[in-house]
Amino acid sequence: MLGLQSYGSSSEGESDSEQSHKQKQESGQALPAHLQPVDKTHSLSTALAVCAAPDVVPMGAVAVSRTLDPTLKEVAYNPRYEEMYAPVKGPDHPNLTMQQRAPRNTLAGYVEKAHINAFEFENQRRTFHTYGYALDPTVDEDADGKSFVGDLQSAYDDNGKTVFEAPKPKKMRKQEKNDNPEDVEGFLGPWGRFENEVTVAKPNEQERAELDELLSKRHKRGRIPEDKPLEEKSTLHIKDAYDYQGRSYLHAPHDLGVNLRSNAPPPKCFLPKAHIHTWTGHNKGISSIRWFPKTAHLLLSGSMDCRVKLWEVYGDRRCVRTFSGHRQAIKDIAWNNKGTHFLSASYDRYIKLWDAETGDVVSRFTTRKMPFCVKFHPDNGKQHLFVAGTSDKKIICWDTRSGDIVQEYDRHLGSVSTITFVDDNRRFVTTSDDKSMRIWEWDIPVDMKYIADPTMHSMPAVTLAPNGKWMACQSLDNKIVIFSALNRFKMNRKKTFTGHMVSGYACQLDFSPDMSYLVSGDGDGKCYIWDWKTTKMYKKWQAHEGVCISALWHPHEASKLVTAGWDGQIKYWD
Repeated sequence: MLGLQSYGSSSEGESDSEQSHKQKQESGQALPAHLQPVDKTHSLSTALAVCAAPDVVPMGAVAVSRTLDPTLKEVAYNPRYEEMYAPVKGPDHPNLTMQQRAPRNTLAGYVEKAHINAFEFENQRRTFHTYGYALDPTVDEDADGKSFVGDLQSAYDDNGKTVFEAPKPKKMRKQEKNDNPEDVEGFLGPWGRFENEVTVAKPNEQERAELDELLSKRHKRGRIPEDKPLEEKSTLHIKDAYDYQGRSYLHAPHDLGVNLRSNAPPPKCFLPKAHIHTWTGHNKGISSIRWFPKTAHLLLSGSMDCRVKLWEVYGDRRCVRTFSGHRQAIKDIAWNNKGTHFLSASYDRYIKLWDAETGDVVSRFTTRKMPFCVKFHPDNGKQHLFVAGTSDKKIICWDTRSGDIVQEYDRHLGSVSTITFVDDNRRFVTTSDDKSMRIWEWDIPVDMKYIADPTMHSMPAVTLAPNGKWMACQSLDNKIVIFSALNRFKMNRKKTFTGHMVSGYACQLDFSPDMSYLVSGDGDGKCYIWDWKTTKMYKKWQAHEGVCISALWHPHEASKLVTAGWDGQIKYWD
């Protein structure tokens, strides 16, 4: 339209051809009809009005719609339906998988919003868990309601009933009735039998054979195979078992310059400086050593070679007698107060009572569980009683006169490691693999005190101090911790002895007789001595090639101690 307007009315931009036409007209020359000017009365430029913004209706491909980004969360205008649901256009990412190309609004995929009644949802869920079927959630609710998922047969049999509706009718068995109270002998009441009920008092022959076979298999599986009886013997290695007065080797000598019968400890103890003797004779590692009661002129050792040996401490330091009677390694040994008998506990699940003078086995005790520690009651009037901690978490008390179990203490949560009598033998303390300590009154099978702390470790070796006031416990976090042995049994956190490596080993420790030193072995074969008052380490030296499993200070000598190791040797230091 603008072109038409400018075509009819513009005189500013006249072309050269129009100027030449005017010159010819002025000169009087006649112009051809197609070159003569248009009459303005007949021109469209005067009849049409100019519209600066006309309404234009685009057609076909000229129509361009607004596009929406699919990831857009908010739109600032009101888009049309065609714009919101138009297909995504543009170049695709070439490296996306089919799963990545799929539209999704969660990490797992695309979830459409669904609105369902909470009661109906719970009803269908419980119906599925109870009867095994539920309505198909993918079918429109306007359908006939006969589409199910799950156990279709049950759904059709029950006609699609839910748990909210009436439950399945139970088939009641018919019962014989006789409610006439006048019929005394034939009255049944509510105890009448059901019709066609079969009461069987015993199984038939075929069922009896099957039950017998099953019971025999169970009994065989649970029973530990009984070993053939092992020959229990002892070997005497010295010729002069009795002296000129008829006294045996159990009698303490007098001519040593040391009063072995004294109850008083040496006035002052000193650190040992030299290795003076080695007892050899065991083929495997030593597991436990014990001094002869009171006099300590003999040394008893239990070894992993299944034998117990008795050694002289003074004189020629010979091996006096060897006791053989266990099938597996010795775990612990214990003397009675007089030194006439001792107990040996072994991994073959037997505890045996030996006569130390004749070498005979007096009694055998077993609960078919492994005994880990054994101890006679220290009172002279109760020497017929001993306690043993076993692998089935129990502490069992036996009477050696009858061979019966007289008491069981069953409160621990792990196998029992040690038993220590305290408080004038009225109580005893036990430690276990459950990393706890329990205090018991004698003959009362309920613990009077339970000590357990998250920082505590298992304590497989415990020694009572000579004054009876403290207990030194070998803790498996490479420490020796001290507990009070009176009243409260509280841990003394100011006294902790460190520096040795005992993690994984039950290294026996001991006090010097005057309570000035504490001695212990460790897992590397070293022997350590600490000062009791300051907890300072005074001395350490390499005592054995393997583990130094036990260290005992002589109760009558000021500077002599004995160590035992897994190298099978027992060494004497002074």
